[in-house]
Amino acid sequence: MSINFFTFKLFFLIICTGMWAQNENSTLTVLEEGFIFEKAEFPQCHASTMEVLENGEIIAAWFGGEYERHPEVSIYTSVKSGLGWSSPRKVADGIVNDSLSYPTWNPVLFKTKSKKLFLFYKVGPSPSQWWGMYKVSHDNGNTWSQPVRLPDNILGPIRNKPLQIGNRIISPSSVESTDGKIWQSHVEISEDDGETWRKVPIDSISDFKTIQPAIIQYNGVLKAFFRSDQDVLMESLSKDLGESWTKLEKTSIANPNSGVDAVTLANGHHLLVYNPLKSGKDWHNGRNKLIVAISLNGEDWEPVLKLEDRSEGEYSYPAIIQDNNGDIHIIYTYERERIKYLKLRLN
Repeated sequence: MSINFFTFKLFFLIICTGMWAQNENSTLTVLEEGFIFEKAEFPQCHASTMEVLENGEIIAAWFGGEYERHPEVSIYTSVKSGLGWSSPRKVADGIVNDSLSYPTWNPVLFKTKSKKLFLFYKVGPSPSQWWGMYKVSHDNGNTWSQPVRLPDNILGPIRNKPLQIGNRIISPSSVESTDGKIWQSHVEISEDDGETWRKVPIDSISDFKTIQPAIIQYNGVLKAFFRSDQDVLMESLSKDLGESWTKLEKTSIANPNSGVDAVTLANGHHLLVYNPLKSGKDWHNGRNKLIVAISLNGEDWEPVLKLEDRSEGEYSYPAIIQDNNGDIHIIYTYERERIKYLKLRLN
């Protein structure tokens, strides 16, 4: 009797341990890997974004031009079908008239539950002086509406995708001052399908400098991760769908003041894509490594895939989404010359 009981306990322990190991040691299998384009009409590109279209295809967007801040930098899109990625197509610019043009910045694609596809972007000479714009498509990005300027106190999502819960759209945003002394994050909330927005601050009295939030959701809580000047990601929580946020706190996740993105998967797990190094003398230092980390609870993160591991170079500003089939898609800046793409499956 005691031997059987011991055997049962041992068998139960082995089964439980195996289940735990499988969950804790999740892996990402690379299904596809390549570039959205090899050559384009622009020498530099940056700040890419993605969304799943109604037909299951993937649309990506980014800004491209001579260099960041050049007045002719424009927004381009490409669609991934069964034939691969389409040629880059210019869909927005900052042209005012024949003699005046401003650069465009940081597009963000976002599809609402009503199937309205937004292309948010910024126009202006610099991040401290830009203003928010958007276009809408009702035909999977084939055609776009005329550009619409957002109200002066609303910028739209600054770099990462909004999150929609019911009828509420929570858009992660931030502002920067001309002298660079102020980096302040906030969210913008819409409950009428993106027609109107209101601004909600995140720890407005903090001395920490944060921008470009990325939001995940778990157990009724929203968690925002922030790019910061602290050599780590910062975080803040909301328990009321973005109406209020906790004080900014440091995480243990190293980051060299570079953009990150995150997604909550259909199974409740979370993925975070980021540069896992400290900053250096130059602004691009620390962007030579890029990884994906996984969390089962939104609190503890474990690296699960190396996207880039170089001695130098810039591999940055990732975007991550999950499609309707459960597959995961990641894009990011590759040396400011191309946009790298991967399709992954979580095992």
